[in-house]
Amino acid sequence: MKILIVDDSKAMRMIVTRALRQADLGDLDLIEANNGAEALERVHEETPDLILADWNMPQMNGFELLQALRARDSKVKLGFVTSEGTAEIRHTAMSAGALFLITKPFTPENFRTTLAPLVR
Repeated sequence: MKILIVDDSKAMRMIVTRALRQADLGDLDLIEANNGAEALERVHEETPDLILADWNMPQMNGFELLQALRARDSKVKLGFVTSEGTAEIRHTAMSAGALFLITKPFTPENFRTTLAPLVR
């Protein structure tokens, strides 16, 4: 499964990558983008199966990324990995078509539980 990790923090992308590897989800091809605008380009170039996006990013945030993907009729699966875990944010994300919202800080187990049904 090809997963696009979208976060403006290189350190956070590395942490997500490590947690995904530790989650033992099988053979994963992990690619990265710095923000939503770059992620749109990567989706076109790489055709990922799943996007893990931060909510707050410069240029284009995660929610705007999701809206842009759906406006282009993209069916790529997207979930958020973010510190924004309020009920309002969760509702907004799910209403727009996000599959899940994993809040920071997270563990490999959070990824295993959430993503296992999507990758197996």
